[in-house]
Amino acid sequence: MTTPPADNPAAAAPGSVPPGPAGVPDLPAAATPAAAGPTVVVGTYPEYGLAQQAVDHLSDNRFPVSRVSIVGTDLRLVENVLGRLTVGRAAIAGTASGAWFGLFVGLLFGLFSDSGWFAVILTTVLIGAVWGAVFGAIAHAATGGRRDFTSRSSLQAAQYAVLADTEVADEARHLLIQLNWRASGAR
Repeated sequence: MTTPPADNPAAAAPGSVPPGPAGVPDLPAAATPAAAGPTVVVGTYPEYGLAQQAVDHLSDNRFPVSRVSIVGTDLRLVENVLGRLTVGRAAIAGTASGAWFGLFVGLLFGLFSDSGWFAVILTTVLIGAVWGAVFGAIAHAATGGRRDFTSRSSLQAAQYAVLADTEVADEARHLLIQLNWRASGAR
């Protein structure tokens, strides 16, 4: 639903949505900052899997999990070096990616071609592999040795906090205490 346009659009409050041809649109309730209430920490865990298990336990006990969040804190970027990258290895990686692209192009050509589809696919895979090797080697050589290694990056948190809305935080804490009590082996 929209409200009718104001007589003077320049008199609109700063930060408000300007009127359009149909008036000023109503903003959805979820987009307003007042929709999210205060939250409190109901549990902290050293691994994401444990925090996920805690929320799963809440869900299993019919807790309104839409009022819960898992927040990773003390984030750090970890880059694990996998090995040395040479021109030859860059060419091999380029060969593989070029072959995959050639397979994709070959499948498209094969679908819409009158000639033998196997020959079309084989030809495009070979052409893609050759060009991939050439471009992989050239791209690596163009770096001038500034990045002669391969790596995998990941974002890791030191701990994971389970947060719940203040209205339901006590119930969440009670359920998580039950989970920890059972996990400890106590009866």
